[in-house]
Amino acid sequence: MKALYIASTGMAAQERNVEVISNNIANMRTTGYKRARAEFEDLLYQQVTRAGSATSSTGTMVPAGLEIGSGVRTVSTPRVMSQGNVNVTERELDVAIRGEGFFMVQLPDGRTAYTRDGSLERDPDGMLVTSAGYPLDPGINIPGNATSIAISPDGVVSAYIDADTMPTQIGQLQLARFVNKSGLESMGDNLFLETAASGPAQVGVPNADGTGNLLQNYLEMANVNSVTEIADLIAAQRAYEMNARVISGADQMMQATSQLR
Repeated sequence: MKALYIASTGMAAQERNVEVISNNIANMRTTGYKRARAEFEDLLYQQVTRAGSATSSTGTMVPAGLEIGSGVRTVSTPRVMSQGNVNVTERELDVAIRGEGFFMVQLPDGRTAYTRDGSLERDPDGMLVTSAGYPLDPGINIPGNATSIAISPDGVVSAYIDADTMPTQIGQLQLARFVNKSGLESMGDNLFLETAASGPAQVGVPNADGTGNLLQNYLEMANVNSVTEIADLIAAQRAYEMNARVISGADQMMQATSQLR
């Protein structure tokens, strides 16, 4: 009975939906996290009677065909790249992006990754790095005798050296933006990779070319809404239960058939 297999695809799809929702909820406090959502599509149809086929020699035709579907599948889990809330941290190396851009990060294998996580640190050599230790691209070195750091909305990084009353510019932060941000590949560590779907990175300075501006002493929180996620979770659970009932109903029908004398 096909109903068993059709309902099983529905259960598998809702199981994947719950996995996506659970990952969103788990990352509610992850800096710069962008929530994902599961998208579905129906599977192939068996054409029992094709619409428009002739029903007699006089030219009459079937106005609506007879099609039997074969279920559903999860087709993609795109990221929702909306702006998350920006919270004050009062830490001078915390930087939030207000806009479309991504920080660029140099990976050990030479590739460039992209992140919205602006919780920056200084490594032993004074380089600005992410919380996972990856250096920013282009690299910015903070002198060891710097007493404080200032980061302007347009990405200019300045340091107060020793007892100087005027800051010294030591670098320029750059941001990258993409035509299709949802096409970026997630690689963990709050990092994304460029793909053919995302298009090439368009690099520029903050406050220009739509990249957005920077806020020092702030961090962007995850754009996960707990109420929305719980509502989606309940809907997924109910859909899973309904598919399970279809399997139970189909099993009862098969049992009744087997008991016929």
